[in-house]
Amino acid sequence: MSGSRPVIGRFAPSPSGRMHLGNIFTAVLSWLSVRKRGGKWILRIEDLDPQRSKPEHAEAIEDDLRWLGLDHDEGGLDNLGDNGPYAQSQRHELYAEALGRLKRAGTVYPCFCRRADIMATQAPHQSDGRIVYAGTCRPADMPVKFTEPERPHSIRIAVPDKEITFTDRVYGQQQCNPAEQCGDFVLQRADGAWSYQLAVVVDDAAMGVTEVVRGSDLLLSSVQQICLYEELGFDVPEFSHVPLVVNADGVRLSKRDTGESMAQMRIGHTPDQILGAVGYMACLTDRPQPATIATLLDRFSWDKIPRQMTVTACRP
Repeated sequence: MSGSRPVIGRFAPSPSGRMHLGNIFTAVLSWLSVRKRGGKWILRIEDLDPQRSKPEHAEAIEDDLRWLGLDHDEGGLDNLGDNGPYAQSQRHELYAEALGRLKRAGTVYPCFCRRADIMATQAPHQSDGRIVYAGTCRPADMPVKFTEPERPHSIRIAVPDKEITFTDRVYGQQQCNPAEQCGDFVLQRADGAWSYQLAVVVDDAAMGVTEVVRGSDLLLSSVQQICLYEELGFDVPEFSHVPLVVNADGVRLSKRDTGESMAQMRIGHTPDQILGAVGYMACLTDRPQPATIATLLDRFSWDKIPRQMTVTACRP
């Protein structure tokens, strides 16, 4: 974990649309956590998906954060700092180097399974959409000497069959066996695209990130990423997974919820009104009234953050 290292946090949104209140909720808590301990905050753009990622969305993200008073020390459109570039679409060489290390270590292997093949092996209890790879293409003995096949293939990492334990600052101690919960997972797709799991681990390590704040839907991803941190010899950051903001129907917000988007919320509302709504949802204030970022910083503590959202998206 981070130990005595300088505190470095990051906000790493996907530029696939305008941010909504859930994205802002995560960004504010990440910023508060870092600033409370006198640390550095990085703005990184996770634009690995070229079909969905748009430069204008990245520009809007930075503008919204600046409007709310969330300043960054590294990254952004101007690539502040020495660890850039800060857009994942420009960091392919780093991911290739990390994958090369894993190939030489013999912990990855080529996979020829199609998604339909994998889905056909899923047990009924996995019908929630979680895919657990059955290890169809995994060599009988690992580590293995990696040989690049001629036909199209993805590349998977062989996960250990053991319990991995870590402490989340919101949800407490977590224990999970990756072999049972996710199976061997993809690091590079057959079309050459990099997986989120590999890219985020390489980027966080390269940028010295010591704490990761993100939505609770990514809690299981932490176990997969810990496997990669350990295989690559990187320090594991602290994890803080925050509850997802939901709409009036109890459904998590998405970028399709235009009524909760920053494009709409900035019409007729001040930054303090939006920050006050976030502070209320985070249990930093007792009512959804305007609040400055300085007020929220003074009141911030991870002990106050709820494990489950007790109010729906609170429009200012």
